[in-house]
Order: sequence, then C-alpha cells, then structure tokens
Amino acid sequence: MFQQALRLKQRSRGFHLITAEIVRALPEMGELKTGMCQVFIRHTSASLTINENADPTVRKDFETYFNKIAPENDPDYLHNDEGSDDMPAHLKSSLLGSSVLIPIYNGRMAFGTWQGIYLCEHRDAGGERELVITAWGM
Repeated sequence: MFQQALRLKQRSRGFHLITAEIVRALPEMGELKTGMCQVFIRHTSASLTINENADPTVRKDFETYFNKIAPENDPDYLHNDEGSDDMPAHLKSSLLGSSVLIPIYNGRMAFGTWQGIYLCEHRDAGGERELVITAWGM
C-alpha cells in the first residue's frame, strides 16, 4: 500500500483537471499490476469528480450547472458567516463528493478514453487544497 498527501496550489473557482499532478505525486503506483487508487480531498467546500478531460467547455458547463442548482445569496441559507459563496460550496461539495476511486491496471489508473480527475473549486478564494492519495493492490 502506498499513500501520499498532495497540496494543490490555489485555483480559481471552477473545475480543474488534476490527473497529472496526482500521478506525479504517487509514482509508486507504477509498481502495482492491479489494484485501486483512492483520491480524497480534505475540505468541505471543494470536491472531486471524474469526467471529460478533452473539451474545456465541459468544465465551464459544469460550473454553470452547479451555480444554477446551488445559487449564492439565497435568503433561505442560514450559514453565511464566511461569505455568499460558502453555503453553496458546501452543497456542491456534498453533491459531487469528497473522493474518487479508480482501478489500477498495469501500474496505471484505468481511465476510459477522455476521462480525468477534476478538482471542483466551489469558492472564489478557496486557498490551497490538500488531497490524500492511497493506492493498494498487487
């Protein structure tokens, strides 16, 4: 089993491909013929998901969609001490999730064509984000 923490630089609000950073952070994954890789984000206002890695308009459309279903400045929100983007960020994070699980095949994450891991940054100024990457197998 291999595990590594990865601190990601601050990114703007939106959906950002981070697959290459994850692969670089855990080169030991290459020693596994078969296994699993879990990536977990240690925050409640950002999330992770797997989706299209080729066309950047998909990432823009994700941002548009999630802003529609969890809008800022909703008068029904009680939690607003950290700004108008905070409660919507928590909602978006819960909808998308805090981890992804990817099979390892011949030492590599077994993505389908056009798949990659997104950091979903839901805050205007979320700061650096920390991931824990764990890979296990044979």
